Amino acid sequence: MRALLFANPVLFMTARTRFAPSPTGYLHIGGARTALFSWAYARKMGGTFILRIEDTDLERSTRESERAILDGMSWLSLDYDEGPFYQMQRMDRYKAMIRQMLDKGTAYYCYTSPEELESMREAQRARGEKPRYDGCWRPEPHKALPVPPEGINPVVRFKNPPHGATTWDDMVKGKIVFENSELDDLIIARADGTPTYNFCVVVDDLDMNITHVIRGDDHVNNTPRQINILKALGAALPQYAHVPMILGSDGERLSKRHGAVSVMQYVEDGFLPEALINYLARLGWSHGDEEIFSMQQFVEWFDLRHISKSAAQFNPEKLRWLNQHYIKLADNTRLAKLVRKHLSDRGVRVNEAPLLESVIALYKERAATLLELADEAEVFYIEIHPAQELLDAHLAPEVLPALRELAGRFADVAWEAPALGALIKELLAKHNLKMPKLAMPLRVMLVGQTHTPSVDAVLALFPRETVLARMKRYL
Repeated sequence: MRALLFANPVLFMTARTRFAPSPTGYLHIGGARTALFSWAYARKMGGTFILRIEDTDLERSTRESERAILDGMSWLSLDYDEGPFYQMQRMDRYKAMIRQMLDKGTAYYCYTSPEELESMREAQRARGEKPRYDGCWRPEPHKALPVPPEGINPVVRFKNPPHGATTWDDMVKGKIVFENSELDDLIIARADGTPTYNFCVVVDDLDMNITHVIRGDDHVNNTPRQINILKALGAALPQYAHVPMILGSDGERLSKRHGAVSVMQYVEDGFLPEALINYLARLGWSHGDEEIFSMQQFVEWFDLRHISKSAAQFNPEKLRWLNQHYIKLADNTRLAKLVRKHLSDRGVRVNEAPLLESVIALYKERAATLLELADEAEVFYIEIHPAQELLDAHLAPEVLPALRELAGRFADVAWEAPALGALIKELLAKHNLKMPKLAMPLRVMLVGQTHTPSVDAVLALFPRETVLARMKRYL
């Protein structure tokens, strides 16, 4: 881990952004988009992208979640320049800063118990007031504080400015104003001495010289508190960009049923990383009418000012469309490696013949995901059992003579698509049949389906002996 530079962001001429996930769950779509925007801005500005793991929630943080975050970022090629830094390794720094604030009088000890705080809030609600801490332990000139009770470990609260307003020009939302009177004194250290989330974030952003904080707009209410703490520490403020949330296609909050699953689940579901990156980039940001672009183009075009102020809607079909586009463009060798993994997970062993790359080349324009491509490829390497209704429907008595003759002629025809196609046409003419009358039963016997690419191309992929063996079962 690189040493931190305890300096001031204004001394840095280039952007320093950060992605700060909590390892209490997987890297989901919203987090991945935040990481992408933070990464892209740093790359666009020739700056630095930092990864910070906010792991202070000891009960919920897990190594599995941390690994899922790191794997997801790696799969998406969101490379970071510094980190990962871990908050749990920085506890001494946070505590030192809290002691400094206590000494300067910008923080104070509060002995109000949780029970007293709840009683206070209930009374406020009963009076129609906003429930909040009433500042009874807040030091003020000429104010006599209560005697600290014995046996109670105090929390530490930040002495928030009581008057005026906290204002910032958000790079996405524009000017945002919070009246300081609406912000009570935030707890920055718990009774056991551990610092709280909002305080750790401030110290981290200060120490890591963060110049631009790009995050979800669910953090907007945290920002005025964090700004006031930074001011109390005499620090320059970063610029803030709060990105609107992602909704499902029905306008409801994004959930698993909409596709809000782990980024790594998209790997399992057969998506390519460039498709997901392209889709996330367009989820709340635009560059004219451009729909399809590379990461390099995205970095070149990216601008925080062009992030939409309104929530984006997640559309699974649009993602599938993009994935299909990128599958068509992808190198067959690369696709074959990925499809081979999916087939292996199913227990399917890929034989030397047919060459998987050749199967991929023929079928990839038909597939929206690698799973669909694996479905198409699988039939070339397993024993198939066509549904009886398909056999009954397509192996009609009037086509059996032509099929039997075709099987006989297959024994010595040149095993390549043009020759196979010519033979099929010859027998169609001889038996006075239309193409579907032979093509459909051939497809059913070979792959158990009625829809495939050109039947002569499919035949040519199979070893000759496999075709003859599969036809023999039904003729």
